[in-house]
Amino acid sequence: MIIYPSLDDLMKKVDSPYSLVILAARRARQLNLGGAGLLEEYRSKKAVSQSLEEIDQEKIKYRTKYKKDIK
Repeated sequence: MIIYPSLDDLMKKVDSPYSLVILAARRARQLNLGGAGLLEEYRSKKAVSQSLEEIDQEKIKYRTKYKKDIK
């Protein structure tokens, strides 16, 4: 079974695993409440997986309260 997007790819987009979980959960809630998708096509039908796909495609940006360089 291949998991998409991979955790390694996702961790390059955020500063911590906690940020990834919060970001994905908040976006999934928006999608569940009828929010418009940011991608033309999704590989998954589930909101959490769709939010992870959006994060991987860099369609979602976020800010932290604390100033920290994200590479």
